[in-house]
Amino acid sequence: MFATFRNLAPALRLNGVNVLRHIHQKPALYDANMLQQQAFINGEWISAKSGKTFEVLNPANGEVVGVVPDMDLEDTEAAIKAACDAFHVWKDTTAKERSQILREWYNLLVKNQKEMAEILTLESGKPLAEANGEVVYGNSFVEWFSELSRQIRGDIVQSSVPSKKILVQHQPIGVVGLITPWNFPHAMITRKAAPALGAGCTVIIKPAEDTPLTAIQIVKYAQEAGFPPGVVNLVTSSRANTGPIGKLLCEHHLVAGISFTGSTAVGKILYKQCAQGVKRLALELGGNAPFIVFNSANLDKAVDGSITSKFRNCGQTCVSANRFFIQEKVYDEYVNKLVHRVKSLKIGDGSQEGVQLGPLVNEPQLHKVAEFVNDAVSKGAKILTGGKPATHLGKLFYEPTILTDIKEDMLVYNQEVFGPVISLIKFKTEKEALDIANSTDVGLAGYFYSEDVSQIFRVSNNLEVGMIGVNEGIISCAEAPFGGIKQSGLGREGSHLGMEDFTYVKYTCIGNLS
Repeated sequence: MFATFRNLAPALRLNGVNVLRHIHQKPALYDANMLQQQAFINGEWISAKSGKTFEVLNPANGEVVGVVPDMDLEDTEAAIKAACDAFHVWKDTTAKERSQILREWYNLLVKNQKEMAEILTLESGKPLAEANGEVVYGNSFVEWFSELSRQIRGDIVQSSVPSKKILVQHQPIGVVGLITPWNFPHAMITRKAAPALGAGCTVIIKPAEDTPLTAIQIVKYAQEAGFPPGVVNLVTSSRANTGPIGKLLCEHHLVAGISFTGSTAVGKILYKQCAQGVKRLALELGGNAPFIVFNSANLDKAVDGSITSKFRNCGQTCVSANRFFIQEKVYDEYVNKLVHRVKSLKIGDGSQEGVQLGPLVNEPQLHKVAEFVNDAVSKGAKILTGGKPATHLGKLFYEPTILTDIKEDMLVYNQEVFGPVISLIKFKTEKEALDIANSTDVGLAGYFYSEDVSQIFRVSNNLEVGMIGVNEGIISCAEAPFGGIKQSGLGREGSHLGMEDFTYVKYTCIGNLS
């Protein structure tokens, strides 16, 4: 069992925890009939006021794994009111009280980790090993912010006037809408909700329509942890209602802020909608991550990093390596090693033992990946392995693919593929690699491999991204700030900076002191 996952082992160590030990030899996924399948508003599990529902499908086999409320604007208004009413009480709780409830939430999530991972695999298609890894990772944010919530500090500033005292404090902004994606349905909720709740805000969680069941389970344990009614709310909806609900959250006068993870295109829409009320806005958007292998690199480590960075969640991650730049001296050797490793990857239903790549999440995602590959081939790219849907496994599976002879007019050169496709580009000089890597309007993550210390500092300084992995393909953790520059977003999640999007600074001047 452990040998089966050796190619992805680096990806399976999150926050220093080896998640392989949490996986049973013969996985049996959670019984869908036992799932909570309602939304959560003001401390109650409810259906949509309209009575409408939508189905949640397992992307590995197309089977229905849940039926959840298809909520609309009326339901969202109720959630906003509940969150607003609760905020007036929650903001006045002590940091210690909030910390204790967050810690209990963390304990419950850890206790039910196996169940959480199985639900995640059911609705996202993610291999169970990766699902366990995500749950460990997602839980770590609840633990981190349960501790950090007691460390929100202000200042007493020395005044230039003896009769005045200057006080600075950080206060919660209010009701926050959390709009989360399908690719990390657990971690993207906890990474947003934990700091918001720890700061004293109340939240309305709007999960992606593809993966609401994980969100429901997370909120179930939040309820059991003791969050008062209205502090945590969950609104589920189909794709048709997602846009209007997002617009309402952005424009409603009772909502103080929005935190969104998703595409740059959608992020820009939310940015415009939030402008009307000058909302506090946190955006974690798309990337086009470069992966650079220099002549001095340890090629075995570089190939390991390539596999973990590219094929985690079948390439459906915002920090996934997208464009691979390989220096000409080591190009052939690196490619030979890479092709051998990629051909050995096992794809299939994520619930089955040994599977390393699951399906893409839905048909639009499959069509996008196929379009990118077909576009490249039509313009002269060569396929070294893969290059087509794996229809024998199911309609949403796509073979892990390596393309070479990439040109500037190809979609894979200019856009984020968000799928299991590696595009190889040979380069000569460090400057050439940096010029191409930086020639994009996004800048989330970047990776490079080098054993030259001077080059490590030089390239790290000049690579235009918010996060860099040097000789490392997995960089996310609760202690580090996660976020990008350019059109990859605003703000940072995780680290001590993760609270900043949910607090504002209040300055108080006390005058006429004797």
